Amino acid sequence: MLAEFDLIRRYLMPSQKLNAKDGVALGGGDDAALLVPQANHQLAVSVDTSVVDVHFPHDAPAFAVGHRALAVALSDLAAMGADPRWCFMALTLDQRTFFDDAAIHAWIKDFADGFHSLCQQQSTTLAGGDVTSGALSIGVTVMGEVLKGRALTRAGARPGDMIAVTGALGGGAGGLALWQRGERDLKHPLLRRYLLPEPRLAAGVVLRDMATAAMDISDGLLADLAHLRAASKVGAIIDVESLPLAETLIESLGLEEARNAALSGGDDYELLVTLAPENVVNAQRDLRKQGLALTVIGQCSETLGVEGIAPYSKAGWQHFNEGTP
Repeated sequence: MLAEFDLIRRYLMPSQKLNAKDGVALGGGDDAALLVPQANHQLAVSVDTSVVDVHFPHDAPAFAVGHRALAVALSDLAAMGADPRWCFMALTLDQRTFFDDAAIHAWIKDFADGFHSLCQQQSTTLAGGDVTSGALSIGVTVMGEVLKGRALTRAGARPGDMIAVTGALGGGAGGLALWQRGERDLKHPLLRRYLLPEPRLAAGVVLRDMATAAMDISDGLLADLAHLRAASKVGAIIDVESLPLAETLIESLGLEEARNAALSGGDDYELLVTLAPENVVNAQRDLRKQGLALTVIGQCSETLGVEGIAPYSKAGWQHFNEGTP
């Protein structure tokens, strides 16, 4: 097998030499990268870890694993309204799962293709990283820029604000359910939503001047709404019937389970936002120009807690505990 640094150079570092326009004064190959943020901007930084058979199936296509590892990290930048700039990747690779060196090379190439293609699509520069041996996992640190004072946070929602989501919900949980049933056609819309999620970065930029609070939906709508409510000190009234459900979700799961998937399934990576009522129409109009819907699903209230979700009250995803956050 290739030595660590040969592997990094061959598959993981960008093929083009980094320069000033990339904001990289010194890239991979040294002990640390030197980055050059734009003047009058703040850095938005987030890290995400994807672990085999926790965040993605062990038999998922390598291209999808690479894409997904970066996408879920970039989704955090989208929630802040940040423009993506740089990322760093720490790949832990279990050599024992492969038959021979050729299989390792093929997997890493496809993985890197998935990762790099999303980097290119989202104008993100891979500026460094690390490779080691162990149980398969991918740690991705992303960095974005936002003008000072313009970042979205979870703490700005006010009673009377409307609660809205981008795109459609439940696709991540629906796709996982299909994968577990043996479905392997990546053209299926639910499998694509689960394995190849799309970080809503452009939507975050549009919404940062209209939304009062935002976060991405990774652990399920109810769980993530709980975090936003806690930060903003508001309650919520949810209209379950207004939830935008992912394509084919009802056909695959039935209406009740589809709504459960939308509320608690997780892995959707859409944006959950609150907006003053007078901003909703303009936000919907601007997102339609991107081919993306913004659906109002409820309203913030002064009474803490969530109304309107019974009997759909399952908790979202948590790594170490069960129960509603």
